[in-house]
Amino acid sequence: MARTREKNVTAARWSVNGNALGATDLTEPGNQTFSANVFSPVVQRQALPKHVYRQLQSTVENGEPLDSTLADQVAQAMKEWAMSRGATHYTHWFQPLTGSTAEKHDSFYGPSADGSTAIAEFSGKELIQGEPDASSFPTGGIRATFEARGYTAWDPTSPAFLLENPNGTLLCIPTAFVSWTGEALDNKTPLLRSMDALSRSAVRALRLLGDEAAQRVFTTMGPEQEYFLVDEQYFYERPDLVNCGRTLFGAKPPKGHELDDHYFGSIPERILAYMLEVEGELFKLGVPVKTRHNEVAPNQYEIAPVFEGTNVGCDHQMLTMQVLKNVARKYGLVCLLHEKPYAGVNGSGKHNNWSMATDTGVNLLDPGDTPEENLHFLFFCAAVIAGVDKYQGLLRASVAGTGQDHRLGANEAPPAIMSIFLGSELERVFNGILEGRVDPSEPGAVLGLGTPVLPALPLHSGDRNRTSPFAFTGNKFEFRALGSSMSPSLPNTVLNTIAAASIDELSDKLEAALQGGKELQQAVLDVIRDSYGTSSRVVFNGDGYSDEWHKEAEERGLLNLRTTPDALPELLSNGSKEAFSRYEVLSDRELESRFEVYAEQYVVNINIEAEIAASIARTMILPAALRHLALLKDAEVRSLIGEAEGLIEELVAAITDLETANREHPEEEGLGHARYMRDRVLPAMERTRAVADQLERVVADDLWPLPKYQEMLFIK
Repeated sequence: MARTREKNVTAARWSVNGNALGATDLTEPGNQTFSANVFSPVVQRQALPKHVYRQLQSTVENGEPLDSTLADQVAQAMKEWAMSRGATHYTHWFQPLTGSTAEKHDSFYGPSADGSTAIAEFSGKELIQGEPDASSFPTGGIRATFEARGYTAWDPTSPAFLLENPNGTLLCIPTAFVSWTGEALDNKTPLLRSMDALSRSAVRALRLLGDEAAQRVFTTMGPEQEYFLVDEQYFYERPDLVNCGRTLFGAKPPKGHELDDHYFGSIPERILAYMLEVEGELFKLGVPVKTRHNEVAPNQYEIAPVFEGTNVGCDHQMLTMQVLKNVARKYGLVCLLHEKPYAGVNGSGKHNNWSMATDTGVNLLDPGDTPEENLHFLFFCAAVIAGVDKYQGLLRASVAGTGQDHRLGANEAPPAIMSIFLGSELERVFNGILEGRVDPSEPGAVLGLGTPVLPALPLHSGDRNRTSPFAFTGNKFEFRALGSSMSPSLPNTVLNTIAAASIDELSDKLEAALQGGKELQQAVLDVIRDSYGTSSRVVFNGDGYSDEWHKEAEERGLLNLRTTPDALPELLSNGSKEAFSRYEVLSDRELESRFEVYAEQYVVNINIEAEIAASIARTMILPAALRHLALLKDAEVRSLIGEAEGLIEELVAAITDLETANREHPEEEGLGHARYMRDRVLPAMERTRAVADQLERVVADDLWPLPKYQEMLFIK
């Protein structure tokens, strides 16, 4: 039976009299949208006694413990605020190793003593601690099935918030998630530990550098989230999209992004309405979104916030992905966060802009008037360079995953080789230090535009490099290798930890030099010279896509871990274990559990994809091809019959090989099984796809059972 193709039947759902459904007018006078659904410091100040509010803020700002005796007062204020906004339930909102968030809803209401009525209660104990089942989440062997006890622990540094639903409102309390034995089962716990570790190391370095004012150093991040949108009707006609988040079949369309006409192009009306509502919902949740635009591929877009503290920023990023998906359904759309939903089309990443800042307001990665004048900047920048060089394998492992293996190294994403782009001026400065000279910076220049009606633009000291996985962009490093569907917590945990380790290594040398009688400036320059001399091999300002760079990187001794099974063992390297253990971010057992979880997730994801691919090929594509062959035979079009018969035979053989490969299992589990899926199952999937995509080009359009790329990629 031919598939009915109704174009944009869902588009009408998004608009009534030209106005987006549910859109928030942020320009309305007196609008108090931003953080309206957040138990923010403003709300806390109004709801809490002064001494409780001050201690809560000290906890947030200085990392001081909160007196548990005050928790009841915080819980009471939080409950009253939430219920005044329509909340009937609360949840401890946490981030297990699934890569998404988790929640268990509990009602505020309980029966009175005589059972005649219900009383709203929420105690400090319920605020501070919850007890979800720890055996049903990925644990990598930390918890067995019969060992179910786990705890969620309130994180007061990330404010509680309300999630609104047409049928009710939910109070969400950000929490850590640990086992009964106290081991981390989530992404938040090690992130918080790493932030504390970096703060200790950075403050120590600042003292050596003469800064007596800073008491704490925070890491900041601002992720640029890329995503695709597809019409809901097409999504549900594609079992691969529904089950895997990406298309396992699909011939390249006549038009993709070759014309470069989508990037920064005019945003279609329906998409803009969707974006406006997403931003309105995120504003209410306190997420400071700032940027929206069309991305490179058709139907691909980006949303980005301004910088925040890393812990809150990671929480907000998880909320952003949730809101993007939830709001899309109101507009007859589905949001795809997979790194590579369409083959041959630009993939999606999550550029992680990372920096360090003191509690006195100083960005430690922001140069002064000239980089040479700022010893602090050069010291901390050198430490980051050294950390990326020494722990390049760990950094690569932090962004590993099945979706990433389709994206990293392609011509829209950085290569799997971890290198740093510094820009021409900053690299010149470091090379000058390395050679024993510190040349003054070139004076600021302007870029003339050739006509007096256009203003002269300031000329930046360096270009940008989109092929670099780790690029300095003026006052921060942009870690461009994160995947669009990933939680940013692990990559930021790794960045914080390796930065702490490198800062301490440089601080040890600086302290020794100062004790030896050297002046501060000369001591700092000597430390930077030694460090950069060792780690400069990781600095590369050229084309990361080129074959020449791959050869050069190998000669430099840089790792090129192309796939997830190549990268994951770096989590368990001696250097990784030593760094995580030394800074008490992850114990060996916690680290090994993550390795086991990620290896298993890789195997399971590919197994699901292989089963779906075989099913689609056997039950949808093969019957369509046979019907097309029957039409050719009925019409006696001999010149095309042979072509169709040959492709059908190839498809049958490929399906059989794929099904056989996916049924077989190697004797070795864990990494061995992951390598088998990579080396045996994935190639079988690719062979099946290659034949099916050829058939798509010859089978009658009304017989083809799947929406095609040329239909899905152009939303109106």
